[in-house]
Amino acid sequence: MSTEHTILLVEDNSKDVFLVQRAVRRAGITTRLQVVSDGDAALEYLSGDAPYGDRVAYPLPVLVLLDLKLPRRSGAEVLSWIRQHPHVRRLPVVVLTSSREYADINRIYDLGANAYIVKPPDFDQLLAVKVSGV
Repeated sequence: MSTEHTILLVEDNSKDVFLVQRAVRRAGITTRLQVVSDGDAALEYLSGDAPYGDRVAYPLPVLVLLDLKLPRRSGAEVLSWIRQHPHVRRLPVVVLTSSREYADINRIYDLGANAYIVKPPDFDQLLAVKVSGV
């Protein structure tokens, strides 16, 4: 399946994945949502490394929704990697996390995040969050 636009969701919590998928559908967003569950998988996806080498099945995303607290490699490490690689450097990255820590917020913006959104506790609040350009 190939689509013109794809959003990459990097999230290890299956409940949060479900919440985002449901919010995207309910908001009428038709952009395809690809999901990976750890930081290493995110880099493999963005690099086109196995098992994500087929760019028809796994196209480069137009947006990354990135959790901070991930297994194998943190969201901050993923964001830093993105900003250092020319083929994805300008990719919009929205950090979607439960952390309200000012140190996390400042560090993520310093690393080049386009937005930092604290995960709302329920579905209706997530629907209220709008990401422009998608």
